[in-house]
Amino acid sequence: MKPLNWFRLVFSFIAVTAVCGFYLPGLAPVNFCEEDKITSDCQLHIRSRSLLQNEIQLFVNRLDSVESVLPYEYDVFDFCKDEKEKRSSENLGQVLFGERIETSPYKFKFRKDESCKKVCTKTYDTSNKKENVRLDFLKRGVELNYQHHWIVDNMPVTWCYAVEDGQNYCNPGFPIGCFVTFDGRSKDACVISSGFNKKNTYYLFNHVDITITYHSEESESWRGARLVSARLEPKSIKHNSQENSQSCDGPPMDIPKETTGILNVTYSYSVKFEEDAQEESGWKQVHGDVFRAPQSGMLLSVFLGQGTQIFIMTFITLSNRGALMTCAVVLWVLLGTPAGYVSARMYKSFGGEKWKTNVLLTALLCPGIVFADFFLMNLILWVEGSSAAVPFPTLVALLALWFGISVPLTFVGAYAGFKKTAIEVPVRTNQIPRQIPLQSFFTRPVPGIIMGGILPFGCIFIQLFFILNSIWSHQMYYMFGFLFLVFIILLITCSEATILLCYFHLCAEDYHWWWRSFLTSGFTAVYLFIYAIHYFFSKLQIQGAASTILYFGYTMIMVLIFFLFTGTIGFFACFWFVNKIYSVVKVD
Repeated sequence: MKPLNWFRLVFSFIAVTAVCGFYLPGLAPVNFCEEDKITSDCQLHIRSRSLLQNEIQLFVNRLDSVESVLPYEYDVFDFCKDEKEKRSSENLGQVLFGERIETSPYKFKFRKDESCKKVCTKTYDTSNKKENVRLDFLKRGVELNYQHHWIVDNMPVTWCYAVEDGQNYCNPGFPIGCFVTFDGRSKDACVISSGFNKKNTYYLFNHVDITITYHSEESESWRGARLVSARLEPKSIKHNSQENSQSCDGPPMDIPKETTGILNVTYSYSVKFEEDAQEESGWKQVHGDVFRAPQSGMLLSVFLGQGTQIFIMTFITLSNRGALMTCAVVLWVLLGTPAGYVSARMYKSFGGEKWKTNVLLTALLCPGIVFADFFLMNLILWVEGSSAAVPFPTLVALLALWFGISVPLTFVGAYAGFKKTAIEVPVRTNQIPRQIPLQSFFTRPVPGIIMGGILPFGCIFIQLFFILNSIWSHQMYYMFGFLFLVFIILLITCSEATILLCYFHLCAEDYHWWWRSFLTSGFTAVYLFIYAIHYFFSKLQIQGAASTILYFGYTMIMVLIFFLFTGTIGFFACFWFVNKIYSVVKVD
């Protein structure tokens, strides 16, 4: 199979995947239903989609310590075990780093609060050598400050506690317990409570208060609810030995360093659910302004139309190389329709009404600049008597193709674009613009635009060297297959860089993304021009004013075309991204 056919096959697969969506195990959101409110609709979804459930399973991972490089599995410390214990399928990286994730006996029903629920009781008879070894190992784990690592819905269960200056510090693990030395010094977590005051004593955290926050279906576009976070507070409680009087109000669970007799350790938990009514922040706060029409929307829509025309022309030309320049010119002439359509459709979406001006600028502005530059360069060639000068009849033929075919096709595309309804956006625009807060240096327009063009240029500058060699140093260029691959990489890089910076700016509550998305990836053309200057002075031995003007004149044509091409790619990638995130949250 030819490489081009392979590419088409892969491209088709990616397109279908993007349209249909995809699922990565462990990463797709899980929706939860209340057990006592399982309606027929919710029951139907539970049966048809395994991602909607009412039981919340808590997973446990290995235990580790900053005082020891030896991690241990959860079961080694003789904690409560799940009767139907299952191990999740770890990937190679998790196995290499010692991850050991398994189910636990801590299971909750969604939105069903529990108070002081017993999990199990462990009994240690110090006269039994085997049981005494297990207890000593547990004590040693407390002394070395080994940490639990629990997981709920693929999120770490965090332990947050107060530190100096009234701030909270959150840790993705919590200790087994803590130790008070023989001289009364509280180590590690024992400092959080004055009740841990017995010397030479271990305090085991055998109870946890778990708080799970969630988003409800009432304000979202999906059924059920989704978990947002899980946090806990470890406690040490000496439970009453009587089964029927389970209480979590007892003194701390102290274990003397020299333990004798029989020791009973009861593990328990409490769980409560809280709905998050978290205020909107970052990019969500600008949902009423994110689709506000940009300034100079007419010019932006014209650039987008021309960029679309150049993109399609370049894609087809690189896919079917042959008479390269002839193919490019003919395709550009015939692609006036998509240029007019995109320009008109975007201009209408911006709220523009001067459709005649829009279509005339689309048909004449950028092609006029290119033709004027080309005509001036051709005059210099005529004056110098160069054989590279284009004959006058050929210029007339080019003008005939432009005004006789391209311009009418642009009008046809613009007519179709204006007949269509404006592009629908997922959120309404406020009447009064929101004030943009003071921006940091990196979220201001100019630094962001300058940074945005670096990565795309880095993908092409090696191929650019060979292309310039073929144009100005009369060398043969034959790596068209590799050039097409670089072309695809350029598309991906422009899109990703623009989307990333666009997201940063929206999180900084700056909603002026229209022009910025175009200029971010379009700034790659500036780096191209700088590289062309470097190439001129370092690689060429051109002399004379006429040759210098010709070099930079033709370079400016290439830079303008590249600017429109990369800017359009970045704009539509950002346009897709903004539509996607604001349609998912369904903010009004």
